[in-house]
Amino acid sequence: MKLLLDTHAALWFLSGDERLSENARRHLTDGSNRVLLSAAVVWEISIKRSLGKLTVPDEYLRVLLDAGVQPLPVSVEHAEAVRQLPPHHRDPFDRMLVGQARIEGGALVSRDDALAPYGVTLVW
Repeated sequence: MKLLLDTHAALWFLSGDERLSENARRHLTDGSNRVLLSAAVVWEISIKRSLGKLTVPDEYLRVLLDAGVQPLPVSVEHAEAVRQLPPHHRDPFDRMLVGQARIEGGALVSRDDALAPYGVTLVW
């Protein structure tokens, strides 16, 4: 199964935070699953870090990639998929993740129930 990390899930997985559900942790550590990290998540983290709204270790990206998480670039197909989404959710990063999950045929690892109306599979 392809699993696309939402920002909070990526950060909680990275830090071993107990807020990451046991079910999500089990899916993320199952070697038969492919865990993807969207460039949109890295972009969101970078913006929040630069604004002082988020503290993340400088090596967070290397640690995630070394753990087997695979980078997922934002393609023009991903960007175009966002145009077709109804306005259930206003966060542009989450909307991009929904578009990517649809195009890539993956599930979103997220506790954000506001994403459910998009019909993507949520793992939490």
